[in-house]
Amino acid sequence: MTYSSKFSLALYRKMVLIRQFEERVKYLFLEGVMPGTIHQSQGQEAVPVGVCAALKEGDVITGTHRPHGQAIARGLTVESMMHELFGKADGCCRGKGGSMHMGDLERGMLPAIAIVGGGVPIATGIALAFRLRKEPRVAVCFTGDGGVNEGAFHEGVNMGAIWSLPVVYVIENNLYAASTPVSQAVKLKKLSDRAGGYGIPGVTIDGNDVLAVYETAHEAVTRARDGGGPTLIDAVTYRITGHSRRDPCNYQPEEERKEALQREPIRRFAERLLAEGLATQAQLDEIHLAVDAEIEDAVESAKAAPDPKPEDALDDVFA
Repeated sequence: MTYSSKFSLALYRKMVLIRQFEERVKYLFLEGVMPGTIHQSQGQEAVPVGVCAALKEGDVITGTHRPHGQAIARGLTVESMMHELFGKADGCCRGKGGSMHMGDLERGMLPAIAIVGGGVPIATGIALAFRLRKEPRVAVCFTGDGGVNEGAFHEGVNMGAIWSLPVVYVIENNLYAASTPVSQAVKLKKLSDRAGGYGIPGVTIDGNDVLAVYETAHEAVTRARDGGGPTLIDAVTYRITGHSRRDPCNYQPEEERKEALQREPIRRFAERLLAEGLATQAQLDEIHLAVDAEIEDAVESAKAAPDPKPEDALDDVFA
């Protein structure tokens, strides 16, 4: 497939926005000015960006406890997300969700679910609703390699398969479930081989190649929308940051980390854009500067935004 400069630069900008947002948030937490905790996704940007680029308005994604990249890829603004992380009343979840529950259904993302594998049956249920309403919409579920060993994964994927629901299951396979290597938790060489047990297509791809992710997701989403049922996508990537903010990553071999830094998605895509003449270095530099300014504006806005009132705790409560 061939791509325009406009489309390619939009993918690049989205990945840079995720990376720089994550980096800025990391230091805000280390400085002690932000409440709660965080699970970040530096190095995994190509997976959500490539997948969400294949979606249409009205499609819905479910995220994980590591949802910042998924949220930005689906179209949430960094301002609404930064306000949420500061616990402000005008955050995307009114300051009640924080890092692990980021989302905005109006923009196509159900507030993220921090339970590992918890989004799988919910995405299946969303797809069932689309089917019952006869709506040409698709649900996409993001989960990690640790999520594939949860009972909810089996139950949700099996149900989506037997009913041929319009849902795509995406494994952000960063090779570690917290600190446990996937090789110690799964006997399979490829997680996509699990698809065979459900009778659906499964594919393992380079999750650090944003265009490969986009092409695979586009095919899977189109198939789901046309009534062909689910696809299981195993997007192999790497987390070049800790599992959570106090994780020094001692379980990741030094050589493995060095290699991962050489093939991280933003650097790779920048090299490709320059080599194929789809961008100039000046254009890429301009994107980085504009993204930094956008994030700093969001930080200052969040710091000045109003805090929730005590009585706000009584809203959004359902029995």
